[in-house]
Amino acid sequence: MKAVAYTHARPADDPDALQDLELPEPAAPRGHELLVEVRAVSVNPVDTKVRRDSDPLGEPKVLGYDAAGVVRAAGPEASLLRVGDEVYYAGSIDRPGTNAALHLVDERIVARKPRSLSFAEAAALPLTAITAWEALFDRLEIPRGGAGDGTALLIVGGAGGVGSIAIQLARRLTGLRVIATASRPETREWCLALGAHDVVDHAGDLPAQMKALEVAPRYVFSTNTTGRNWKSIADIVAPQGRVALIEAQAVVDVRDVMRKSVSVHCEWMFTRPVFDTPDKVAQHRLLEEVASLVDRGVLRTTMAEHFGRITAANLLRAHAAIEAGKVRGKIVLEGF
Repeated sequence: MKAVAYTHARPADDPDALQDLELPEPAAPRGHELLVEVRAVSVNPVDTKVRRDSDPLGEPKVLGYDAAGVVRAAGPEASLLRVGDEVYYAGSIDRPGTNAALHLVDERIVARKPRSLSFAEAAALPLTAITAWEALFDRLEIPRGGAGDGTALLIVGGAGGVGSIAIQLARRLTGLRVIATASRPETREWCLALGAHDVVDHAGDLPAQMKALEVAPRYVFSTNTTGRNWKSIADIVAPQGRVALIEAQAVVDVRDVMRKSVSVHCEWMFTRPVFDTPDKVAQHRLLEEVASLVDRGVLRTTMAEHFGRITAANLLRAHAAIEAGKVRGKIVLEGF
């Protein structure tokens, strides 16, 4: 089958950092597994980090943690989805990735794709939707619904893939005042279009900007550059507030928020599949709900750019764009 893989950790400007290969097809699905014909994928920062920082051992390693496609076979214990279903999902970091024509995945982290979206539009959503949903509702325990009482949520990195869906979830499903950060005119407009009430510049003085808005957010969701912004987050967050983090590229000192009795929560969307937690099927359920919300017009795809076919050259272009930090929303690729 056609696939894109890497054999050695190399920078994105090395043309051999990713390679177009012919690999053996996966074995027949077992247990709860599905065999999915991949139609479209999107690219996430985790793809670039794995490619750049870890050498595969032995066989070529296929990356990719988002996919939309069609179920071609199902294991004997599969009951949630059927052959022929159009699906979308984020896979698991401890298994071969989605940048391949055929992919094995546990059905308990897979859902029917939104009917109103193309495969490319749907592929933009799974990993970021799971991350944002789990961070907001499972980790921070933000209540769904309710009238607005001025309680605020600050989303650091509002124009990125996770921030783009987090803005929508918070604005559409909660009564919070949603404040996002963005540093360029085009990303500021993107955040406002997605539903942010206010946008502040994370490249500027965050505490001063929040003071000007006369708000101390009870909730802070940091989607990137947490180390750089940590002191500002500690200054901004309300006493007895909550902070969720999804990356740890720099050390943060929780002592900075102890006097405020602020709780710090970690979110890694691969926890449920990697540790085979008893509630793993929660990812199937939340993706089903996201699909329903999309089809009802409550949420929209975060696809921002379509980079063409799923090839090594196009994927490397996407990796380079993400590493440059200039991406808003999601980059998608479609077809082999």
